[in-house]
Amino acid sequence: MSIIRIPQSWEIPEREATSEAVFLNRRRLLKSAIGAALSPSILAIAGCDSSQTPPAATSYPTYPGLVRNSAFARVDRPITDESLSSRYNNFYEFGTGKSIWSAAQALPTENWKVEVSGLVNRPQTYDLDDLQKKFAIEERVYRFRCVEAWSMVVPWVGFPMKLLVKDVEPRSNAKFVRFTSFYDEKIRLGPKWLVFTKVPWPYTESLRLDEMTNDLAFFAIGIYGHALPKQHGAPIRAVIPWKYGFKGAKSIVKIEFLDRQPPTFWNTIDAHEYDFEANVNPNKPHPRWSQATEKFMGKGPNLNWEKRSTLLYNGYAEYVASLYQT
Repeated sequence: MSIIRIPQSWEIPEREATSEAVFLNRRRLLKSAIGAALSPSILAIAGCDSSQTPPAATSYPTYPGLVRNSAFARVDRPITDESLSSRYNNFYEFGTGKSIWSAAQALPTENWKVEVSGLVNRPQTYDLDDLQKKFAIEERVYRFRCVEAWSMVVPWVGFPMKLLVKDVEPRSNAKFVRFTSFYDEKIRLGPKWLVFTKVPWPYTESLRLDEMTNDLAFFAIGIYGHALPKQHGAPIRAVIPWKYGFKGAKSIVKIEFLDRQPPTFWNTIDAHEYDFEANVNPNKPHPRWSQATEKFMGKGPNLNWEKRSTLLYNGYAEYVASLYQT
């Protein structure tokens, strides 16, 4: 007797499924915590979709009188074209592919507040006006390195994290800082696809306090001279250029100063593949690929990767190597 199989409403035709080569790029990371529960079509990585265009840069507020910090004015490669970087993003609340910029436009950013609490003498709740008035806004050009072994160069607009640390006055027992990203079950899309797993939403990341007060650690409220687009983590995100990109929490709503290391999103899902420190290191391979080289997204209107050697601490050893000497 033959068995009649009725397709489920959530299934897609096999001809529309992402190819195996694309899928295997990264999402095997969920092999233990997530992979067993989801189909390859859901976890597939989409490429950079050039047939669609994010909102034009001219639609975002700019920063008159913006000054580029001369200490971080250039690196050893060109700045990535915004037309590319705006279409190639990770933002897991809005999907697991790269072309999530459209879905990310659902992020509500009006009347944004950032609560700073925990082991501080002066807890604060900042809105965006507070941040721009209290802290001197500048531009910095940083290398950006993803754990997936691709990279960009981005001109971020914002202020050093150490200025906020000084403003809230951490207590002597504060050793770590946790960043919590925006989360709303009615708006976010990613977790709806992960209903069979115990994914630790909201997205959180953490730094040691001495890492947060390093000269490089940066809060970005803009990019390419204008306010952050939503797919980049508007209206405020963390930028830690010597670490892999997943350490830079997007759309931050809470900053907590703590006396012990907290659990974080990817480290909780798979600590073997996402260690807490996550410093860029060509000599420490990912469990499933080498980190010795990277694919650099450079200039031009099309997504053309350039193979480059990975730099220890993403090229920022002179600033951060002393943090990790034992």
